[in-house]
Amino acid sequence: MKKILAILALPVLFASCNNSTTTTTTTTTTTETSSKQLAAILSNYWEDKQQMFPTDATANGDNRYNDRLTIPIAESFRDSLGRFYKNYLDQVSKVDSATLNKSEQMSYRLFKYEMQMGIEGLQYPTHYMPITQFWAFTIELPQLGSGTGNQPFKNVKDYDNWLKRLSVFPAWADTAIYNMRKGIASGWVLPRSLVVKILPQLKAVVKGDTSNIFYGPIKTMPDNFSADDKQRLTVAYKKAIDSIVNPTYTKLHNFFEKEYLPKSRATSGLKDLPNGSDYYNYCIRSWTTTNLSPDSIYHIGLTEVARIEGEMNKIKDQTGFKGDLQAFFKYLSTDKKFFPFTAEKHVLDSFWNIKKAEDPQLKKLFSNTPKTQFTIRQTEAFRAASASAEYNQASEDGSRPGIFYVPILDAKKFNAVGMTTLFLHEAIPGHHYQISLQQENKGLPQFRKFIWYGAYGEGWAHYCETLGKDLGVYNDPYQYFGFLSDGIHRAIRLVVDVAIHSKGMSREEAIKYMMAHELITEGDATAEIERYMAIPGQALSYKIGQMAISAERKQYEQQLGAKFNIASFHDEVLKDGCVPLNILHEKMADWAKGK
Repeated sequence: MKKILAILALPVLFASCNNSTTTTTTTTTTTETSSKQLAAILSNYWEDKQQMFPTDATANGDNRYNDRLTIPIAESFRDSLGRFYKNYLDQVSKVDSATLNKSEQMSYRLFKYEMQMGIEGLQYPTHYMPITQFWAFTIELPQLGSGTGNQPFKNVKDYDNWLKRLSVFPAWADTAIYNMRKGIASGWVLPRSLVVKILPQLKAVVKGDTSNIFYGPIKTMPDNFSADDKQRLTVAYKKAIDSIVNPTYTKLHNFFEKEYLPKSRATSGLKDLPNGSDYYNYCIRSWTTTNLSPDSIYHIGLTEVARIEGEMNKIKDQTGFKGDLQAFFKYLSTDKKFFPFTAEKHVLDSFWNIKKAEDPQLKKLFSNTPKTQFTIRQTEAFRAASASAEYNQASEDGSRPGIFYVPILDAKKFNAVGMTTLFLHEAIPGHHYQISLQQENKGLPQFRKFIWYGAYGEGWAHYCETLGKDLGVYNDPYQYFGFLSDGIHRAIRLVVDVAIHSKGMSREEAIKYMMAHELITEGDATAEIERYMAIPGQALSYKIGQMAISAERKQYEQQLGAKFNIASFHDEVLKDGCVPLNILHEKMADWAKGK
């Protein structure tokens, strides 16, 4: 890039000897033209994308399309999406990027990368497996319709919007079944162990009374609605449950049970699908934003597992425990003192107490903190069994807070070890700070406010786990052991994700490996391994991203010495939102030069 810019600069320097005014005017005009051209492309893209993906628009706080539902898994939609990406890639490629400022150049690079990865991803028939036990529209829909999720239910129009959106669901389900039949014919089918987890999820939604999750908005209908509207909407929502929700979920359940399950596969990884190895390499690049090979990631994982295991043994010995690491795992997972809760509220209160403990120290590590509101909620019962703790982003306009969801199947069996690390990752300063600051940044074009790269986003959250001592919340050796447990958990992912999808490791072998190296129950290990089977490569992003951010910090702590400021470092990491790791590396180098 430097050589190209130098060559382009030569005629400008020559011209300036003759007519500096003309050159300056020409250069300024070119720069303004390129900037306006790029801004228009990005703006048009964002507007088009909101209409193509209206539920994403709702999640972003754009309520213009709350009554719409497209079917992205349809062949016709995917064809249109491919043309959409190609059209915008062609448009942006005509922009003279050399005349853009630094921020615009970053937007330019990110946009081209997004379009190129989008086009490449459409090569693979992922729409043949549209439903998994971990991520699926069949899971998202009840969250939307519950009255407590992204879909607003504040006025009569909101309630009517939802009914219109819901009316498209049967067509979505028919498309999903059609696709899965094509998947059966072509060999793109889910592992059997995942299908059996989908069945109870679908069945749990089907309820004929007011306990149905889709009846939630009726229970919380605003008092200022007229009696006529209340009556009309109550009847309409009951009818929608009886004629749309229950029949469609039942239809999907019966299809999975009677037709799909017998055709599902006994194998676990992508390597057993047609062209599955190529797709896994794409998943790695997409989630890690690197060109690391499966083997290199696998060996990074083995090295990290060994390193962290050594640290865990040191902490075990410091507690005075007599026995090996496996015995210590058993102790932490069975002793009553690590299970202090008797009700769901006690678990949630404990997380709030972690926030109170870290609050006084946060200002030392961050100069810029989000204005976005934050809350903690228990994960809905219908999906809790297969869900992990997670963060749901706030709406851009602030009308919906960022939400830390915690699955609590039985409060008495909720282990307190590791709660602190979990909060630092999923909530504050992890996902809540990163995502909220990105959305609040008025200097970013809209597409960058909501862009997501796993290696950066999950890498940042995993990096935040390392801040526990700085925040004064790892004083208890058992909580610090929880931090190490989460660290080794992410390292284990590098080993098993790659081994499952490229080395033929079975689900059962992966579960055994995980249980041998960390504090985890067989049930939790099973859910984790099945998650990696459902969303290949996603689990790699945490450790790869964290190691990259930690390496940047270590480099500049050593390079800058007394000039290094941790708050300034964190602010710089976060200020441009999600970026691929190579761009993060470049911008941190520029930041250090300014010091």
